[in-house]
Amino acid sequence: MSADTNTSAGERGSACGPKVPVQRDGSKPPPPDVSAQMRGPKRSRTTWIVLAVAFAAVVWSLDGTGVSVANLAAGWEGARDIFSGLFPPELDGELLQAVGRAALETLQISIAALFFGTIGGLVLAVLMAGNIGAPRWLSGGARLIATVCRSVPELLWALVFVAVVGLGPAAGVYAISLHAAGLLAKLVSEQLEAVDPAPVEAMRMTGASKLATGLLAVIPQARNNIASLVLYQWECNIRSSAIIGFVGAGGIGQALGISMRLFRYQELATLMIALLLLVVAVDQISRFLRRRMGAATR
Repeated sequence: MSADTNTSAGERGSACGPKVPVQRDGSKPPPPDVSAQMRGPKRSRTTWIVLAVAFAAVVWSLDGTGVSVANLAAGWEGARDIFSGLFPPELDGELLQAVGRAALETLQISIAALFFGTIGGLVLAVLMAGNIGAPRWLSGGARLIATVCRSVPELLWALVFVAVVGLGPAAGVYAISLHAAGLLAKLVSEQLEAVDPAPVEAMRMTGASKLATGLLAVIPQARNNIASLVLYQWECNIRSSAIIGFVGAGGIGQALGISMRLFRYQELATLMIALLLLVVAVDQISRFLRRRMGAATR
């Protein structure tokens, strides 16, 4: 068949009018999507508006907080005194023993807080997840509790519990546990809601209860992501314990606060190195466990 013959078979029309292309089954092709052509400029305009609002928000925030290069230059003398005082770190044997005890206490605070925070966070997350199907009054209450727990910073929770149970690591455990529970509840519930709905619907069609559907169809799909979140929360607990120690909630943070207030910068450097090593060790343990779970981490 010649090229001319193919062309005449794919196009039809009168001799005077334009030729209209037809498909092989003889039907006319769909008209061009004019709305898609109009969405292009509209989307571009929306993008520019969003960028302009974001830029204005950044400028407004910088102006309101007083951030500037002049501030940094004015405080350079004080910063130089602190940095120069950090070297060399204090390596006295008695101090190293005290730092080791503070580091172990920080580790204990982080693990205990992870235990309570994970239990509370997982219970709240299961109640909050929309595809689990908890009663509305129960899911709403769980969402409110999670919001309150994570909205209050660990430092404020620590002040509350120091007033309740006194100075020491117990106050730090309670403070970090509450904040971790609220944070994990939000993140884990989002992971549960993002699972593949097909196995969930198949489980429901068998007549399984909501609890069985959640335990057998929803949670197993999000298991690895939940484990990663919990391990990351452990690292966050280490850092949080260093902060709340400044208000007397125990751990290496309490020793950091004392060193800062007494201007013992070489001792402060030793404590900072110990905290860094602790965070690196927890990170390596987390990466090892995630690799064991099949994550492509190095």
